[in-house]
Amino acid sequence: MNGFEKSHGNWVLGSERGSTGELHNKCRKILGSLKIQDKLHKLSTSRQAGASEQDNQDGDREADEDGGTDLATQSLLNKLIRKTLFEPSHSVEVLQKDPSSPLYSVKSFEELRLKGPLLQGVYSMGFNRPSKIQEAALPMMLADPRGSQVEEQIVIGTPGTVLDWCFKLGQVDVKKIRVFVLDEADVMIATQGYLDQSYRIHRMLPKDCQMLLFSATFEDPVLRFAKKIVPEPNVIKLRREQLTLDNIKQYFVMCNQKEDKYQALTNIYTAITIAQAIIFCQTRRTAQWLSIKLTHDGHRVALLTGDLMVEQRASIIQRFRDGKEKVLVTTNVCARGIDVEQVSIVVNFDLPLTHDKEPDCETYLHRIGRTGRFGKQGLAVNMVDGCKSLDILHRIQDHFNRKIQQLDSKDLEQIERIAY
Repeated sequence: MNGFEKSHGNWVLGSERGSTGELHNKCRKILGSLKIQDKLHKLSTSRQAGASEQDNQDGDREADEDGGTDLATQSLLNKLIRKTLFEPSHSVEVLQKDPSSPLYSVKSFEELRLKGPLLQGVYSMGFNRPSKIQEAALPMMLADPRGSQVEEQIVIGTPGTVLDWCFKLGQVDVKKIRVFVLDEADVMIATQGYLDQSYRIHRMLPKDCQMLLFSATFEDPVLRFAKKIVPEPNVIKLRREQLTLDNIKQYFVMCNQKEDKYQALTNIYTAITIAQAIIFCQTRRTAQWLSIKLTHDGHRVALLTGDLMVEQRASIIQRFRDGKEKVLVTTNVCARGIDVEQVSIVVNFDLPLTHDKEPDCETYLHRIGRTGRFGKQGLAVNMVDGCKSLDILHRIQDHFNRKIQQLDSKDLEQIERIAY
């Protein structure tokens, strides 16, 4: 999470969420009650139904492409697959509205002087100590602006429901609200209607109400939103993580067609020892074809594409993390946010493209960033099939100002050397 503070407000930015088995079960129940699965199924069906006749003649390529995971789905997926707090390696930065104000931080939940049952509940959820963001954010959040202990009831809901409770049903007296929290602000502004509803609630709150805003990202739309909600904040944020290519060796292999790509992949597996691999394809159809081929050749393969429900994706990723499958064949739905320590190689079976068929350099960076994690050396191999594909590769190379070496997939001795 990430954070900010007004005279009584905070922004918190970053990504340190965690969950336990108990939280996993709760999320599963929430999934059912919100009927997210049905929603995603309808979305998938509508996409397929919306394909034109020409698309069908061309193999439904457009409908077959996975453009990545939306923020809300990615956020829920992270909650389902993370069983502990994720501790980033980069440092926390605190920007206070009043620089002369004392800055408090804690190293344990006991220092927060929580009531016994609440403290016991925190530990029972598997949280043994505060994360980096929580060390600075929790003391601010629990400091009541009027100096007394906060003991009011807590209301949790989506903006639309809370709006109804406050104004339509009259179940919540907004004048008595002392702390207002907006969680996952990046998801809020990406979800139709939530933005305006949040503003409407905010406008009716008392002026001395403490404002807290949390967001996993801090792009310009989130910043504009945050400044309207909390105009003069204290800011607690993780320094932006810089994905680096320094510890990732990059190569490309020239091929004529997908069968040649598969043969090159087979030769790589023959020549070097691979702990676990992630292979990215541009379309679901290619991903399915490749997973069948690899499985037929004796590999333990997991297939992850955008037509799967969130729970299915979480289950597949968890099995891959547990080492039950050694190869993950996927589309762009797994391009970012999924860290598996044992991944030693990433293969771009297809180079990433935007909807306009331009090189998608950001996705390329996040794709190959699935290897070389946790300070280890990583390996990325790109399959190139023709002049257009080679031009895409050269433009990606120029964008990052990094040379991508050509690899002869038939030279097993050369392949052996890239592993060292």
